Amino acid sequence: MKAARKHGAVISYDLNYRESLWKTVGGKKRAQEVNRGLASLVDVMLGNEEDFFSSLGVDVTGLNEHISNIEAEAFKKMIEKVVAEFPFKVVATTLRTAKTATRNDWGAICYEGGAFHEAKYRADLEIFDRVGGGDSFASGLIYGFLAGQGAQWAVECGAAHGALAMTTPGDTTMVTLKELPNDARCGARIAR
Repeated sequence: MKAARKHGAVISYDLNYRESLWKTVGGKKRAQEVNRGLASLVDVMLGNEEDFFSSLGVDVTGLNEHISNIEAEAFKKMIEKVVAEFPFKVVATTLRTAKTATRNDWGAICYEGGAFHEAKYRADLEIFDRVGGGDSFASGLIYGFLAGQGAQWAVECGAAHGALAMTTPGDTTMVTLKELPNDARCGARIAR
């Protein structure tokens, strides 16, 4: 990360806390020490509500052990705390209300340049395979920024790509850029 910073690369980081990977090396306390040390080198920070707490020690108001429904406003307050402490240029997270294993509400928010951008909220998304939704969100978001489309387009693209990944088999989509619509919404409708 230091070498990337030295050469002007944009550094993105997905907190992605996994208890099983940290339990033999100090658990949550050590994860927070390591991640807080790396955070000063990060430009684009990604993670869900549990990851921000477990990896950085930052609370999300309203988070409970079931992590079933978190309001966007609670994330915005958490993100404001995070950017006051760390030099992130972008912070993004998905918003998921897991109604059942196969029915989720799905959205995302992104903080960039002092403003929040929120993707279209997809109520009752029918989940085929939940694995890969967050990574697909991240790749769509990053693509949006790399394409120079701005934060709103990027968060819409990320949320759409995450939705596509969870509604098709496997942990990523097989959608090409040509199959996505060429409008500012970067919607989840595929042209075949």
